Amino acid sequence: MAVENGKVTEGAFRPMRRNKQELSKQECESVLKRGTSGVLALLGDGGYPYAVPLSYVYADGRFFFHCAKTGHKLDAIRKEEKASFCVIDQDRIVPEKYTTYFRSVIAFGRVRILEEESEILEAIERLAVKYSPEESTVSRQEEIRRSRAALCMLELTVEHMSGKEAIELVKKDEV
Repeated sequence: MAVENGKVTEGAFRPMRRNKQELSKQECESVLKRGTSGVLALLGDGGYPYAVPLSYVYADGRFFFHCAKTGHKLDAIRKEEKASFCVIDQDRIVPEKYTTYFRSVIAFGRVRILEEESEILEAIERLAVKYSPEESTVSRQEEIRRSRAALCMLELTVEHMSGKEAIELVKKDEV
């Protein structure tokens, strides 16, 4: 990480302050593979953050999302491709301890709107398999054919990722 005059320089990522709670890359990827939704954060209108919950599929260091062909999300991506995506794996409230036992991952990277038809179809297929794993290939292909015209597909390529869990979960794993 590069910090100059108290500011993080362009492209730098801060190390985790409570590094005993940091998840390994493998643990982060496990969280991302089992998760079903997260929040995509973009630079929105007027310089305000725009964070939107989305379903996703994660594979090979990339997230794939679907969306409509117009809207705030696409306008924001066209202005600034840098984004973050956060997935919460666990958030169990423990009232008697005034805390939560949490586990989450945040990924930073660049989003692009997929343009090549083969990339678009591959991304749609990945989503279909994740969310309808019991459906037959024929059924999936028919649904993709029916819905394809209305879909825009996005890909976020991960440049940096970190995960963290509650210290109580770390201690539990050490036992």
